[in-house]
Amino acid sequence: MVRAIMHGCNGRMGQVITGLIREDEGIEIVAGIDAYTERENAYPVFESIASCDVEADVVIDFSNAGAADALLDYCTVRKVPVVLCTTGLSEEQLAKVEEASEKVAVLKSANMSLGINLLLKLVKDAAKVLAGAGFDIELVERHHNQKVDAPSGTAIALADSINEAMDDAYTYVYDRSQERKKREKKELGISAVRGGTIVGDHEIIFAGADEVVEFRHTAYSKAIFGKGAVEAAKYLAGKPAGRYDMSDVVVL
Repeated sequence: MVRAIMHGCNGRMGQVITGLIREDEGIEIVAGIDAYTERENAYPVFESIASCDVEADVVIDFSNAGAADALLDYCTVRKVPVVLCTTGLSEEQLAKVEEASEKVAVLKSANMSLGINLLLKLVKDAAKVLAGAGFDIELVERHHNQKVDAPSGTAIALADSINEAMDDAYTYVYDRSQERKKREKKELGISAVRGGTIVGDHEIIFAGADEVVEFRHTAYSKAIFGKGAVEAAKYLAGKPAGRYDMSDVVVL
């Protein structure tokens, strides 16, 4: 049984993960960390990671960037692996993540979804066959109308995975409205759609002569990121120091 500390336990994702782990026989939450301690949980909750004295095999983090430094310090000193899901880290904090990984196992990924990380591998293999045969590649991502960045980080990760398979020969094209010319063979088109309450939808199109191959992933709730974090925690517990991501968890 893997013993986990849930960092940010009383937030939305912290509670989602609490529910997921409650039904998982391979892992248990032995302590939670959250500035808000009024919510009732089946495990003790501490206001800060520094005050936690419960032994654990791994920390799952879904909190905020302001708490990341203290968390990394704790995990480095205690030699507790950490699944770092918090986004919005500064350049200095990202450098600290790399430093911490020299002393303890740290897993950080652009997207925690098992499905997306499987897709990252599938499109890489597809590109080696289809792009090499002259297929054009287009990527369309759709998200809710409150999302401020475009294209999404996941869309870029998918494009990067394809480009890596093709020795970085492709150029990303985000908007064709300013140029009237035919599509270049070595361009990868990326389009962003924003509307309604779409959680996340990513479509990769390989368009060839007289045939089209499509890969698509649709997220219906953010619970998929919690499921990925739980699987990552079970994988990371007991691992030696190093930098890990979800590609290590999803093995074909």
